[in-house]
Amino acid sequence: MHHLVLQGPNLNRLGRRDPERYGTQTLAEIQADLDVLAKELGDTVEHFQSNHEGDLIDFVQQRQDELDGGIILNPSGLTKVGYSLANALEDTGRPIAIVHLSQLFAHDAANRQDVFAGIAAVYVAGAGGRGYRYALDALHGRLS
Repeated sequence: MHHLVLQGPNLNRLGRRDPERYGTQTLAEIQADLDVLAKELGDTVEHFQSNHEGDLIDFVQQRQDELDGGIILNPSGLTKVGYSLANALEDTGRPIAIVHLSQLFAHDAANRQDVFAGIAAVYVAGAGGRGYRYALDALHGRLS
């Protein structure tokens, strides 16, 4: 199976950006770890990060017809406002796994809304970089 792994705004700065909240693992390290797990499962993953919602939508729409796996998304700064991306993901008909490095619901009340929660087949929050592994394993299990 081939899965997409999407990273939202500012995740290119992982490891340097607020390490107490998001950890010290870089995006490259998370991607490499996920590549290893995918290979162990007999799957493949394709990574894409953008600071722009439209770029994420374009990426999904360009690949959705050939996609036989699921989609993992950390929406980051789009968590409360990414309605267009949520619609594009839902339109794929593929299972969606949402990953948040930190425990979203432990934040202040203004930051607890997640427009992606309603489309998520899998939802992982607060597990740090390991959350991506949990998400991929869950998608693989659902689709096998």
